[in-house]
This record gives sequence, structure tokens and C-alpha cells, in this order.
Amino acid sequence: MRISQTIILFGSLLLCSAAYSQQAPNAFAFKTSEPIVLDGILDEEIWGPEGWNSNFTQYFPSDTSQAQAQSRVKIAFDDQNIYIAAVMENTGPRKYVSTSLRRDYRGEQNDGISFVFDTFNDKTNAFQFGVNPYGVQREALLANGGARGDDLNLAWDNKWYAKATIFENHWQVEAIIPLSTLRFQDGAQNWNVNFYRIDSHLGERSTWAPIPRNFSIISTAFSRKLIFEEPLRKKSANVSIIPYVAGRTSKNYLEGTSEKMTPAVGGDAKIGIGPALNLDLTFNPDFSQVEVDQQVTNLDRFEIFFPERRQFFLENGDLFASFGHPLARPFFSRRIGVDRDENTGQNVQNKIIYGARLSGKITDDWRVGLMNMQTANDEQAGINGKNFSVLALQKKVFNRSNIGLIVVDRESLAAENEQGLFNPNDYNRLVGLEYNLASADNRWTGKAFYHRTFEKGVSDETGTFNAYILYNDLHWNWSFSYLDIGENYNPEVGFTPRTDYKRLNPDLSYSFFPKSKYINRHGPKIDFEYLWNDGLGMTDRDIELSYEIRFQSLAQLTFSNTYSYVYLFSPFDPTRTGGERLAAGTDYSTQRFGIDFRSNPRLPFNFSLRSEFGEYFTGNIASIRSEMAIRMGYTANISMNFSYNQIRLPEPQNDANLLLVGPRIDLTFSKNLFWTTFIQYNNQIDNLNINTRLQWRYAPVSDFFVVYTDNYFPGDFIPKQRSLVLKLNYWLNM
Repeated sequence: MRISQTIILFGSLLLCSAAYSQQAPNAFAFKTSEPIVLDGILDEEIWGPEGWNSNFTQYFPSDTSQAQAQSRVKIAFDDQNIYIAAVMENTGPRKYVSTSLRRDYRGEQNDGISFVFDTFNDKTNAFQFGVNPYGVQREALLANGGARGDDLNLAWDNKWYAKATIFENHWQVEAIIPLSTLRFQDGAQNWNVNFYRIDSHLGERSTWAPIPRNFSIISTAFSRKLIFEEPLRKKSANVSIIPYVAGRTSKNYLEGTSEKMTPAVGGDAKIGIGPALNLDLTFNPDFSQVEVDQQVTNLDRFEIFFPERRQFFLENGDLFASFGHPLARPFFSRRIGVDRDENTGQNVQNKIIYGARLSGKITDDWRVGLMNMQTANDEQAGINGKNFSVLALQKKVFNRSNIGLIVVDRESLAAENEQGLFNPNDYNRLVGLEYNLASADNRWTGKAFYHRTFEKGVSDETGTFNAYILYNDLHWNWSFSYLDIGENYNPEVGFTPRTDYKRLNPDLSYSFFPKSKYINRHGPKIDFEYLWNDGLGMTDRDIELSYEIRFQSLAQLTFSNTYSYVYLFSPFDPTRTGGERLAAGTDYSTQRFGIDFRSNPRLPFNFSLRSEFGEYFTGNIASIRSEMAIRMGYTANISMNFSYNQIRLPEPQNDANLLLVGPRIDLTFSKNLFWTTFIQYNNQIDNLNINTRLQWRYAPVSDFFVVYTDNYFPGDFIPKQRSLVLKLNYWLNM
């Protein structure tokens, strides 16, 4: 170890000991000038015995002891890259679990080590990089402090490199992350950091900075400091160009139209504006290779939410998408360039001409997002071109909280006989202000916001208000939410399934942690939801009593009993199959029982099963939903999504047997060649969908896709729509 490294390590330890006597030790990144060969063999001098970060603490099944399978991590850097070495010890020879060789693996059944870098020290947003024993990589963006599993977005892609090597009693990783891949303040002296490991053999999860087990393992609230030996500088140009060429042919048998093989050219660009801001540009983007949505049987009266999967919208996507409430989102990027084909249940593209987005940090305390996108006219589909502009601004306050402002503007292009670029009578705008609470110890989180929409000739009841608070400790978890959505609140570029109601939603749960070989935790929960408006009074009420048991094997079992009340303010067909509708103004009280089980996900065969039965409007319902998966090593995964709803209603309403079956075959021939086939049969919309996709990753983050999609009437296999897409893209760093 060099003398300078020893001095910086010793001095920093003394400094930290004096200033933070109650805090745990920090990590240190050492400056290196020697070349590092990425081979998974830690034989460079920088990987010597000093300066490793070890003593991982168990997170699951307990959080009060040292990990049985210990790990250690060391970090170095130079002017271009961050270098990581990690050694994962085992308790003996064993086999590893990897669900596939495809990049961006997910799930607690996979062996792996993950590195979390909070480059702006806000303990709210972070970059995550992970590697499994077979060298399969994953990268993700982490938002909202990692409070929930959904805060980890694995759809984000970027360039970095890793190699893994398996030995008899341990496996190890060597990784290189270009500084151009990350966003950080120039001259940064430290970041926040954590590392966590999943060990499938022991069913153990462990972290370097301890995290209480009542919080998510991806929580950033408990991270420690990563101190650099020298201030970190970003010297590269940080410009990436991602062009594509594509060809598409399709035929619509329902409308008697066809499209010959049509070439298309477009691409994206990522331009670093300083070290912390990123300018994303897209021209004539094509998202045909994006995986199709998993269909669901819709028994609700309202629209169903499907998550964003398109790459352009993902980096810093939380800055735009985290505003609002799941039932009142002011901005939903899938409103841009996507329409839904109700004949097939699939989403279809509305051409985007261009898009530009500037996002990132202005300072450690300020985040900004600016977006502008333009869609094209589609006379055949009857779609007018629209322009979308969004401003999102966040200011950090206190330890981890922030104040946010969002402005959304949708303008329609003017018709040929109108003056000006936009139609002055066809616009939709929104302005919203929010406060997001996150305490330093992560026990208290919450939100309060007010949003208002603006449209031509509409001025009353256009606002929405929400106040939410959640408390979480080892045993008790409770929350309280109040939501008020005005009658004329209309965020056209957002997601708000219904309006004109007030909603009260408290819940309370308690967890027991027994000393048991089999049960990890168990406990009851009560969830109350009450909806009303000034004109009708109570319109909906749900009271759910449940009891959850989590096993040491990672299996879960939940029993539930739900009492519901529904008032129909408009006619509704309970089966959504075109049958006789129940009359507006009628109301229904029902009771349903549910059992939910998820097996050990580490086993080669695993499944989840949800069964519910009881009263349904004027009749009864028995439903079962299941997902079964068979894993054949890491080369093949065969899964089946299954949903069956047996609905029995008295005349004149229809009975229904709603079936949705979705087998999926995922083959990973190597780390660079994948083939996925997804079949979905949905008798609610009378459609059989086949989507098969071949992906060849011929260079880092550069792919060739072949995508074939077919839709049929399932009864006689008469085709509805058919398409074939070829697409080639290449990621070029300038």
C-alpha cells in the first residue's frame, strides 16, 4: 500500500472519529495510476490487503448479527473510471442461482452483489450496479430513498464493465464504471455508498451499512460515506450517440390495410452539461423492441395503469413521475406517443417527431427537469399532433425532504386553415406544488400537494389535494392519507382514473418476530378506504382485515377478508363483456375472502397463487390468479401467468368465465443472445397475442432485434393484426 494511501486513510479515520464518534466507519476510494486489467483476478497492487470494507451485517433473516457468508469490497479511481473489487466468501462449496444470463436480473432468488452510489449525498437518489457469480450485470436508477421495491428502475441502461470468477469457497468481482456514466458534482470529495449481497444457498441477505429489516434493502437512508483520496473530476466529453436503423412491415386484417417493409432512421443522444446535468435528445424514436405489457383481466370501472418501459424517459424519470399520488399523477410519460388498441389490448405507437430533456442536479440541493416533445399528425388514426412541455423542480430541505414544483403543458397543432402554430382552444395545462417528507432515520415519510389544471372554458373544481403520512418501525407500521380530487380536475398528460371524490385511507399493521426455524415474521393488518363526494355522499368503502406470514425460506402466506360497498354513479357491466349493465344510482355491499401464497423463489420450480371468492355486485365471484415458473439452470425460464374469474350474476346480467393465460419462454443462449416468446390469451377482449423477440447484444448496450407480433381471434384463429420489425442500434461514446 502506498504511503499516501496510508496517510489519507489514517488521517480520515481520526477526523471522522473526532467529528462523528457515534457513527460507523466510512469507505475510502484510493487514487490509482496503474492500469487495471478487467479479468476478475484481483492481482493488481491496488487490490492489496489494506483498505477493504468488510464486516457485512445480516439483513435477512435477522438484522442483529454478522452475516454468515461474509463479503468485502474495495474501491479505487483515476481520472476516467471508478474501479470496484469484491470478494464474496461462502461457508463451503456450493452451486449458485442465476435465473438467466440476461442483463438486468432481478429477484431475491439470485446470487449477487450490488453497489449503491448516492453521488449527491441526498440519501434519496442513487445509481446501483450489480453482478452475479456468472458475470451477469445489472444497472438501475434508485429513487425516493428506496422506500419500496418499485423505486428501483432496472430498465435504465448505460455502459460499464465487470468480470466475475468462481473459486472453491468464494467468488469475486472486478468492475469498471466510467465516470461519464455517472452524474456528480465536479470536485466532489465524498459520496454516500452501500453494498448488499444476496446469498441463495443460505437464504441470506446482508449489507455493509446495516439496514433494519423493517425497511427495504435498497433504502438509502442508512448509507455511509465514500471518501475520495483526491477531489473527483470529470474530464471526459461525456457525449453518447445512439443511432438506429429499422424496418417494419405490418398488416391489419380488420381494416384491410397493410404496410410494406418501411425503413426508418433515428436515434438518441446523451450530452453531459457539466458533470451533473444531462441533455437527452431523440429524433424519430422507435420503441418497437420494448417488451409488451402483461395483460390483466379488468373488473374495475376505471383505467388500468401500465408502467413506462421506454429508455428515453427513464434517466431521472422519477423527477417527473414521483409527483402526485397513484390515483392522481400529474404527469405520465406513456401519454406521449402511445395509444391503446382496444381490439388487441396492445399499446400502439403514435409517432414522436423529436424529444429533448434536460435533467439532473444544479447543486447538491436543487434538481431540475425540462422536457419538450412533439408528436405527428396521423390522419388515418384520427390523431392530431401535439406538443408536450414539462418543468419539474425540486429543492432539498432538512435532511432528506424536498419541495417540488411541476408544470405540464399540452398544446395541439393548429389546423391548416388556422393561424399560428397551436390551436388556442385546444390545450391542457397543470401546475402543482408538493412537499415530500423523509426523516433521517426513515421512520417518517409523507407528502402534501396541491395541483390545478387549466383548460379553455373550465375554471371551477379543477384542483386536487393530498396529505399523506407513514410511520414505520420494527413492529408498528401505520399510515394516513386524505385525497380530494375536484370534479373538473383533468391532467390529460397524467393518470387520474376518476374525479369528483374525496378519499380517506388509514391503515395499521403489527409484526411479530418469533424465534423459529420456519417463520421469520407474522402479523395482522387493517386497511380502511372510504370515498365520498358532496353530491352523492359515500360512493365506495373497503375494510380489509388480513394476516401475513413470512417464512425463513422467503415463502409468504396471507389470509384476507374484505368488506366492500360500491355506489354506481353511472351504468356498469360487471363482466365488461358487453352484457346488460347495472343501473346508475344502485349500490351494493359485498364480502370476499382471499388466500395469497408465494413459494420459495430460490427453487427451480416456484409459484404464486392468489384465490378470492365471495359476493360480487348482485351475484358471486370465484377467482384464481397464479404465476408458475420453471428454471432450467440459467439458460431457460418457462413461466405461466394464469387468471380465471368465474362470475355468476342473476338475469338480465351476463354470467362470465374470464380466462387469461400467458405462457412465456425465455432462452438465454449466452450473455449476448436472448430469445423471448410471450403468448397471451384473453377471452375478455377475445384476443390471442403472440410476441416473439430475438435480441443480439453484439457490443456493449448495442443490440440487433427481430420482433414478430401476431393477434388472432382465438375461436377460429382468424388473424387481426400482424407485424415484423427489424431494428439495429449502436451506442457510441464520443
